[in-house]
Amino acid sequence: MKIKSTELIADLIKSTKNLKEIVEEKFVHLSDSELNHKPNPDAWSITQCLEHLNLYGDYYLEAMQNAMQKSNAGSETIFKSGMIGNYFANVMLPKQDDTVKKMEAPKPQNPSLHKDIKLSRKTVMRFISQQEHMLDLLEMARDKNLNKIRIPITIAKWMKLRLGDTFRFNVNHNIRHIKQAERVLGKKVLSL
Repeated sequence: MKIKSTELIADLIKSTKNLKEIVEEKFVHLSDSELNHKPNPDAWSITQCLEHLNLYGDYYLEAMQNAMQKSNAGSETIFKSGMIGNYFANVMLPKQDDTVKKMEAPKPQNPSLHKDIKLSRKTVMRFISQQEHMLDLLEMARDKNLNKIRIPITIAKWMKLRLGDTFRFNVNHNIRHIKQAERVLGKKVLSL
């Protein structure tokens, strides 16, 4: 993938704002019971979908901010995606028919394994707060080199993705699981 850096950032900002609006409009007003409803025992609830994203956000938002603050590399006009970064970003996106490549969440980011975390409306509000932080980071990235700044990935810290690919991965991952949460909401409504 090759794209103007300004265009990529604008697209990511638009997607992030859209995701934040979806969560504010569809999930904030729900009760904790509705947010924690699971359509079947193996499915995630709305709050589990959002907590999964929050757990990733805890790592990536800080990692991206720290890397940008430490970098002296000025902005680059064109962003060129790396082969691995492009793969990770693209594999997160749902296909045209909304199907996704099935993946197992890593244990540290699997909310069903975090029995000590109480999922509630606070989970939703934390996601919204993280999206506001993501928007701030995307604005900060306008003056940064999306090609040269590298971010270690959660599953293998020795592997680093370009900042632009890391943003793409995170936003696409958010799209994937917000769509999943919307499907849970649709099944909850239909099952009442």
